[in-house]
This record gives sequence, C-alpha cells and structure tokens, in this order.
Amino acid sequence: MLEPSKSTDSSGMDEFGYAQTLDRSIGKFASFAAGVSYISILTGVFQLFYFGFSMAGPAYAWSWPIVFVGQLMVALCFAELAGRYPVAGSVYNWAKRLASGTSAWLAGWLLLLSSIMALGSVALALQITLPQLWSGFQIVGDGTGTYDFALNGVLLATIMITISTLINAFGVKLMTRINSIGVFVELVAAVLLILALGWHVVRGPEVFFDTAGFGEGHDLGFFGVFLIGAMASGYVMYGFDTASSLGEETKDPKRTAPKAILRAVTASFLLGGLILLFGILAAPDLTDPKIGAADGGLQHIVLSVLGGPFGKAFLVCIVVAVVVCTLAVHAAAIRMMFAMARDNNLPFSRQLSKVDPVRKTPTIAAIVIGVIAVIPLLVNVMQPAIFTILSSISIVLIYLSYLLVTVPMLRKRFLKKWPGAGDHSESGFSMGKWGLPVNILAVLWGGAMTLNLIWPRPEIYNSVPPFEWYLQWGGVLFVAAVTGGGALLYRLKIRHQTGILAEHATVHAAPSPVPAQEPHTRPDTSNNASGLSGPRDGDLEPQQVG
Repeated sequence: MLEPSKSTDSSGMDEFGYAQTLDRSIGKFASFAAGVSYISILTGVFQLFYFGFSMAGPAYAWSWPIVFVGQLMVALCFAELAGRYPVAGSVYNWAKRLASGTSAWLAGWLLLLSSIMALGSVALALQITLPQLWSGFQIVGDGTGTYDFALNGVLLATIMITISTLINAFGVKLMTRINSIGVFVELVAAVLLILALGWHVVRGPEVFFDTAGFGEGHDLGFFGVFLIGAMASGYVMYGFDTASSLGEETKDPKRTAPKAILRAVTASFLLGGLILLFGILAAPDLTDPKIGAADGGLQHIVLSVLGGPFGKAFLVCIVVAVVVCTLAVHAAAIRMMFAMARDNNLPFSRQLSKVDPVRKTPTIAAIVIGVIAVIPLLVNVMQPAIFTILSSISIVLIYLSYLLVTVPMLRKRFLKKWPGAGDHSESGFSMGKWGLPVNILAVLWGGAMTLNLIWPRPEIYNSVPPFEWYLQWGGVLFVAAVTGGGALLYRLKIRHQTGILAEHATVHAAPSPVPAQEPHTRPDTSNNASGLSGPRDGDLEPQQVG
C-alpha cells in the first residue's frame, strides 16, 4: 500500500535556502482546487471532444482511462517529491535536486514556455462555448466570415487573459478564492451533468467496442486513428503539479500538496470519464457531423439532449470552468517564472522575481506572462495552422519537462540515491517499495506519449491549407529549436550568473558588508539547498537538501 509517512516537517522556506516572501494562506481545498482547475475537465473535455470523436469515433473514449493510468504513475512520483520539496516552480526545483544544472534549467524553461502557450489555448476555449450560449458573444461579424470565428476567439481570449492578469497580480488570496468557488461550481455541475446525461441514455455500451468504420484507409487501421484521437485525452490530463507549485503559499504543504496532486488527477479522471461515457450514450445521433465539428462537439450533444434553459445552464458552468482554468494556468506560469528568476536564471531576473510588499505576489511576472500569452493568439487570425502547431507543441513541452524529472528520479532509484544520503528533509508522502516500478512506468509512459504527441502527422500539424512540409514538421522543428536554443542559452550565459538573489536568500546570520562592485546575488554556501551555485559548471552533481 502507498502510505503517507508519519513524520512530516512543515517548516518554512529556510529549509530550502529561500526566505519566505510569498503569502502562505492556501488551505487544503484551495490546493486541491488549483490542481483540478488546471486539468479542468469541463474545459478540456468540452474543448477537445470534437477532435477525438472526429478521429476515432465513440471508441476514442478508451483513451481516457489509458491516459489516466499513465499520468497517475507520474502524479505518484510528483506526490513523493511534493512531500519533500513543496516549492514554487515545482518541476524546476525538483529537477535541481535530481539532475544537472542544465537539465533542471531546461525543465523549468520548457514548462514555462508551455504554460504561456497553454494560457492562450485555454482562453480560446471561450470561442467554442460563448457563441453557442448567446449569439451576442460573436462580436466580430456573424461567424460566417472567413476570419470571424478566429478573430472573435482572439478577442474573447485577450479579454480573459487581461482579467486573469489583474486577478493574479492582485494577490493569491483573491485568485484562490475565485478559483475555489469556480472549482466548486465545476464539480457540482459535472456531477449534475453526469446524472442528466445518464437519465437520457439512448444506446448501450456496445458502441464503445465498434470502430464504426473509423480507420479505414489509414496505414495502421483503427489503431492509427486511435493514437491521434488519444491526444484529446492527453491534452487534458496534466497540470496536477500546480498544487505543489503553490506550495510556498500553502499551509502545511508537505502533507497537503501530495494529497492535492493525487486527488486532483483522480477526481478529474472519474468525472471526465463519466461525462464522456454518458455523453456518447445519450447523443441523439452519433452520425451527426456537428459532433465532430469545432463549433459543435460535446456542447452540441448537451444542448440537443437537455435543450432550453438546462442546456444553457450547463454551458454557463463550462464558461466558469474555462475562467478558473485560465487563472490556474496563469498562476502556475507565474510561479515558474518567479522560481527561476529568484535563482537569477532568467534575463531581467531581479524585476521578474520582485514580490509586491503588500500583496506578497510576483506582480511583474503576472503582467509579463499575460502580455506574452496574447502574442501567439494574434497568429491565430490569419494562420490558424501555426497556432494549432503551437498549441500542440505546448503539450509536448509539458511532457518533456515531466520526463526531465521522472528520468533522473529513476536513475537515482537505481543507484540507491533516492532519497539522497545527505537529504535530511522529512517527507509527507512516500511510495515505499512501490516507488521503483511506478517510476519505471512513469518514464515509459512519458516517453511513449511524447513520441505520439510530436509525431509529424498532418492531422495535427497541418490539418488546413496551406499544406507545407515545414508546417507538418513544425512540432519537431520547434521543440528542437526551443530545447537546443535553451540549452545553449544556459550553457553559454545563464549558468555563469546563477545564484539566489540576495533579497530571496535565507539569512542565517548577520551578513558581512558587501563591496559595491560585487554582484547582487547570493552564491551557494555549504548549506545552500537550492542545488544551484554561482559561476560553476551546471553539470556538476547538485547538492542535496540538508
């Protein structure tokens, strides 16, 4: 059995070499809500159902439990890490304790980029739901023009990101309060929707065992289109690490964060899976082309089955889910930028790591991420194929960043170095003897899913004209560019400035006067738990927490 350890330390940030500068006010439900809202079943399932169904038909729903099992293995590894290191920018900070400086920086870099791109993708989901809720939300044209749909989506998404920026910049208390209320609404709506769809079931479960002609003519038959359709599930069930990324702002984080991670991924699987199940079983006509269309999908099924005010009410709940999902993605991106910046691991680190003294939140990071997230949206207006590539790549980068944690963790397990001999940090969660097999499965799953996501399929990377080879291979080219370019940036420049900024470092004793010409960073000392150092080779073994 997997059991939480009995000995748990919930001390402050000085254990990790950092001063406590953020507001520690998040409770158990708010921590759970952060993970749930990032996954956001009412956002992801409703946004991507049409794609999975159009690729593989009703049987695509089998991808949901498959993805859950794989992601649960990753979540268990993350829970064990969160039980020891509940620090902002969780994936980045975990990688620092498991791998080289280069790998750790890449883990943070890739997840930061993916979160910024995902922020725009999530906000765009409003275009799929709001005009179906009320035609007045189609502000640009009537939806029939060449660019009406795309331009209106960008407008709605920009408004949403602006609102999210203001809320996140104001403080974590406001963000988590709104997020918790939104998640409560989302969970209640999901349960009611499951019951309502279950009441209107018109066919039996045998539909899930019928390929319905999907896959005919494909090189790999149904298996080939199923792999494509499975991306609709793979695109949804991630982000559970957000509960730990808010660890510095969570009460008793070593116990709270691991439970929040596991509960978030499990609750999302159960509710999302039942919505898929009963949605397909209750659809009036599975041959209706609207079910596999971007302006139809699961929303179309809900409106067709429930109709009138009930269907509209559930669409309102979907909008609420999109809003809180946007807030959670934005919050996670802010914590990653802040975590890397306070280690002087980003350009303009001093500004990006600045914490507002009153609101105790990284206000500048919130604004910068909001502005950057809008830029890729503008591409969507004239060239949606490129934005589709960027959206798909954002998920690839997330899976890669997860691998940069699970792979070195597995290596340390094989070398009997997990936890490290010098690691005296007590844990709030341990897998015990199950750790090794779970970790192996997490790595195998992450590698297989990354390969499936990045494969240069025209259905994903070049689904609309113009059909160009560089668009189809856009995923591979872009991932190679940001990974290789990021590694060069770190090796040639960033690693020479790495070190905790003085204003974020723990002060154990009165500091000696610092000459004016010295850099305003605090280099590693023998007790620096960050695993980072001043100007040294980032590929040396990082120090363990102690």
